Amino acid sequence: MRAVAIEYPERGRMQLVDLGEPQAQLAPTEILLRTHYSGITNGTERHALLGEHGFTLFPSRHGYQQVGQVEAIGAEVKDFASGDWVFLGQYVGHRSWNVVDLASADPHSYSSHLCLKLPAAVDPRLCALFGVAGVAMRAVRRFRIQPAQRVWVVGAGVIGQFAAQCARAFGAHVTVSDVLPARLEVACKCGAHRVVHAEKDGWQALAEGAPYDSIIDCSGYGALLQHIHERRLLAPAGVVGLVAVRSQTTFPWAMLHGTEASIEVSCHFSLDDLRVLLHFVREGIIHVAPVISHIVPVSEAPTIYETLCDRPGELLGVIFHWSG
Repeated sequence: MRAVAIEYPERGRMQLVDLGEPQAQLAPTEILLRTHYSGITNGTERHALLGEHGFTLFPSRHGYQQVGQVEAIGAEVKDFASGDWVFLGQYVGHRSWNVVDLASADPHSYSSHLCLKLPAAVDPRLCALFGVAGVAMRAVRRFRIQPAQRVWVVGAGVIGQFAAQCARAFGAHVTVSDVLPARLEVACKCGAHRVVHAEKDGWQALAEGAPYDSIIDCSGYGALLQHIHERRLLAPAGVVGLVAVRSQTTFPWAMLHGTEASIEVSCHFSLDDLRVLLHFVREGIIHVAPVISHIVPVSEAPTIYETLCDRPGELLGVIFHWSG
């Protein structure tokens, strides 16, 4: 297994860099993970690669979803053992190994170790997308989605696909919109109640499902909030949840005034969000496999990132495997 990491040396370019081997001695609360799979975080990594939305520091490393096996443990580690399969959600980029301190285990904190032990019944390859799925789970929980609510997910990229599935898992009636038919097909396969082609079907089709108790924006479409207001798509006391990254957001005050609606932001995830996600995956309620478009060796990363830059619509869930 190559001791390498994925790095962005300058805007628009990635490279594999030598990582070296980890230190021989672990601290008492540390574990050594050898990476077998890692997943691209399409939105964050593309913004970082292109230097958008404040990502101006180069060289840099990005990404927050890796799956590996425990190779060694510190003297005080109790909950993990050598050979365990683990998902790691820390923001460390794509690396062939990680030394993780397990001392902080708060299930609700972003600052915890974010290591989730994976059961034998779950395919570890699929868990390489638990980061983006965890973001979606966190969003659905933060936006207080409940049974029988109407939810509109704007954008059927990776996080949008999982946001739709998480909302349905919590009992909502889910509408998904996008401009790419292939992504709408995936949303149907994963259980969306309605899909709307945003260009062909237009606002009239979206209005037919309104008013929405929650509108989850996974697209970053700049005029979205204005359209929501003008077309009265948001229910009283509803939530517009902004998940896609934006540099700046403006909204009409009248959209919230008198309706007691809210605009909220959600990002990243906690151990508890991962726990809930794993539950729904094991129960066959949330599906990862249909969201995957590529599983390739990490040696093919340059081609994948070129596509991510220039033709992002060709990618959905992308997983690198690190063996060999």
